[in-house]
Amino acid sequence: MKIKSTLEIVIVVISVTLLVLLIASGSFFIYWNLASPDRTCASCHEIGKSVNMFVQSAHREFKCQECHGTALSNGFHSLREKGLMVAHHVRNKIVEDIRLNEDQLLAVMDNCNGCHAAEYADWSSGGHSARYHDILLDRKHNETEQINADCLRCHGMFSDLPVQDLVEPLDKTGPWVLKIPEMADKPVIPCMACHQTHRKGLPKVNPDYSNPGSIFYMREDTSEVVGFYYRPDRSSISVEYLPKLTLWEGERSVNVSDDILMRNCVQCHSPDARHQAGTSDDLTPRGVHEGIGCTACHEIHSNDARQSCIKCHPAISNCKLDVTTMNTTYKNQKSPNNIHWVGCIDCHKEKNFKGN
Repeated sequence: MKIKSTLEIVIVVISVTLLVLLIASGSFFIYWNLASPDRTCASCHEIGKSVNMFVQSAHREFKCQECHGTALSNGFHSLREKGLMVAHHVRNKIVEDIRLNEDQLLAVMDNCNGCHAAEYADWSSGGHSARYHDILLDRKHNETEQINADCLRCHGMFSDLPVQDLVEPLDKTGPWVLKIPEMADKPVIPCMACHQTHRKGLPKVNPDYSNPGSIFYMREDTSEVVGFYYRPDRSSISVEYLPKLTLWEGERSVNVSDDILMRNCVQCHSPDARHQAGTSDDLTPRGVHEGIGCTACHEIHSNDARQSCIKCHPAISNCKLDVTTMNTTYKNQKSPNNIHWVGCIDCHKEKNFKGN
């Protein structure tokens, strides 16, 4: 009877202990998810820099876990990360600049869809939603230009690995294969390539409907939420600090739009080191469209330009022609008259054409 009693006591003690631990853990988990960030995430000095940016951002009314998830969101991976944080504290290993790895960043990007569903859908249908296999295994491009480290400056800027660890061989002959097959469907230009979520900004508010001017003329400029992620420095540069493109066509200076958003576009869609128009990936408008910005024709998230002509031209143009039927790349991708630098004479071959 004594042995049985002792066993019963042990079972009771263990059960009570487990129950207490369960209640304590549950209470702490609930507190962590409901308490103000300055009492939870923000209390860790290692992420002080991110927190300071967050409290000035348009997302500051959200809780951290709404974008980043909780300690249990990603199962064992999350627990491992939290365990390493504790280990670092015990070892007095101070990590002053904590950053998300590529998988963590993509997990956060998936949460963007919760609030920005329309923008996410536009991005998904546009050219910027390309995956690693679309870029690094493109035979036509790889046979023209050899894969090199600079590819990741625009295509894979958040990659944790250098290009030689992603694809092989690094030559123009191929055949090319991804060294890590599971990378194939990961996007190479995620939201954070152009948007810094902790960037300074104001939460969205309704206009003052009693004052018609505030509905449009007094609206806050939202360009500060756009920036270019610079891979070598692993940091985002706000568009307001990016330089306006200087471009030349031979010895002639090309008129480039003052649109501040275009400064972001030309970081990837850029000319060669000599800043010659039309070289490398430059698509800066010239010809009849010289001086207009990228967003005058291209939708910001989808890059769609199918409705661009009608924005500036009526159904019939000044020369009494439907501009959408002209022989340009707007009508036919294989047209020799690229819409970005088409001139009047390219479509109007009449000898007596005066340009009006």
